[in-house]
Amino acid sequence: MNIRPFVRDDIEATVELWRRSDLLNPNNEPRRDIERKLLDSPWGFFVMVDEGEIIGSIMVGYDGHRGWVNYLACHPDHRRKGVATALLNTAREVLLKRGCPKINLQVRAGNISAINFYESMGYTEDQVRSFGLGLVIDG
Repeated sequence: MNIRPFVRDDIEATVELWRRSDLLNPNNEPRRDIERKLLDSPWGFFVMVDEGEIIGSIMVGYDGHRGWVNYLACHPDHRRKGVATALLNTAREVLLKRGCPKINLQVRAGNISAINFYESMGYTEDQVRSFGLGLVIDG
């Protein structure tokens, strides 16, 4: 298994990974999210590959104040083998090199396995509420 930067040829396999990992949501268009990431900050998009198959992914961002983790995925057949831990550690290393003081992430309410995983990695729940506002963007 190795972690490497995402490349355009990974799009379909990564979207399928997200589907298999139950990360897709009707409010998100995964291919559009990938394109936006590649335009904005391709330095923060990684996949884990095992025998030519993409088995994990992570998107990392940094706004100068906080680092963010999105689309952390692990193929269901490879869970509990260190995939998510390795990807999250990669995110941490990348953000530390950029001078980032803290990592934030969001977990959907009710995703107990993800909550347990992040807590096992030392993450704690911040006493904040997450708000969002959908913007209409062409294309």
